[in-house]
Amino acid sequence: MKIFEAFKMARSAITSHKLRSFLTLIGIIAGVASIIAVMTGISVIQSTIEAELSVLNSTTFQVQKWSAGGPISEEEARKIQQRRPTTVAHANAIRERVKTVDLVGAEIWSFGHVAKYKNNQTESNLTMCGGTPEYAPNNTHYIRLGRNMSNEDVKIGRKVVVIGHNIAQELFPWIDPIQKIIKIDGRKFTVIGVFEEKKSAFDMGFDSYLLVPVSTFQRIYGNRDNRGEERSVNITVNAISIDVLPDAIEEVRQVMRFERGLKQGQEDDFTIFTNDSQIKTFNQTTAGVKTAAFIIGIIALVVAGIGIMNIMLVSVTERTKEIGIRKSLGAKRKNILTQFLLEAVILCNIGGVMGVLVGFSLGNLVAYFTGFAINIPMEWAVGGLAFCTAVGLTFGLWPAIIASKLDPIVALRFE
Repeated sequence: MKIFEAFKMARSAITSHKLRSFLTLIGIIAGVASIIAVMTGISVIQSTIEAELSVLNSTTFQVQKWSAGGPISEEEARKIQQRRPTTVAHANAIRERVKTVDLVGAEIWSFGHVAKYKNNQTESNLTMCGGTPEYAPNNTHYIRLGRNMSNEDVKIGRKVVVIGHNIAQELFPWIDPIQKIIKIDGRKFTVIGVFEEKKSAFDMGFDSYLLVPVSTFQRIYGNRDNRGEERSVNITVNAISIDVLPDAIEEVRQVMRFERGLKQGQEDDFTIFTNDSQIKTFNQTTAGVKTAAFIIGIIALVVAGIGIMNIMLVSVTERTKEIGIRKSLGAKRKNILTQFLLEAVILCNIGGVMGVLVGFSLGNLVAYFTGFAINIPMEWAVGGLAFCTAVGLTFGLWPAIIASKLDPIVALRFE
């Protein structure tokens, strides 16, 4: 018997018992859908987060007091809290002594600021960066209008500001903002530039940033925050090429250790991270969710496989006479075995396809409600269907063997 004929007979057997076949499929659909839905949802979030975390240039890394993110214990948090702050002096040392880098920026961050121009005023949720000219290229946050901050602005401590796209829209809806005087927290600043629009799916507020010279920031706001803690500087460092990035990171690390007086054997009291390290941290935090979803899905598929085996055994009993007739007409054991195995595999894969479609739909509800980009992880769909085939072969084998071993004479007498 040709495989095509066996396929037609298997399909006919499935469609002749539609309700039973559908009830059998529910377990397969649930198992595959649970895996695909979770993996799709995580992929949607992950692709968006990777884009959000990739704010640094591909050759840029950051040095700071604080952890780069991810879950840490209370003990680790206390340990990091006790670290000495990183400073502008550290940034200057890196700029002067590391030859594998070309852009070294210093950034101090502060939140909850208000900007005003005449009768127009922003909400009190602006983020201010006291920075250097390297902020824009190192953070891929480029200037659309006007100019970037200059080294002279920092040296003199000018009261100039580069404003985010949303701030420009709120304060200057109809006029050119360049060289206009605005008030930030009641203090006058001259607008010298406007950042390009940089939307964020997580509302990270890139378009509500204010960039002022780090020297101006320190003069006005001091070196301590509202809680009385000493402000720590984030240092962004750009390697001259991607090839020397590992060397640049190590050289900067050695400079920082020397500047902070760390002896051999003492661990670093600062953090160095890149885009890739942040993305790796996120992947580590989602690994447990992925594993749990995979295990739950596998259990559901195994349970569904047991159900398929029971249904196939019932089918063998119902079609005993049919098997006897086929054998008496010359059908061999392998023909019967192939037919019943195909039935199980086809049944599983129909459920698998339906489960993949349901899983993709459920997973992308995350994108629908959040505005994230839709993502379809095809590798999980292929893997899910492959596993469905394995389930069909595994749990359909025993009923197929029983059917193939039936004695045709006994089978023909079966009522």
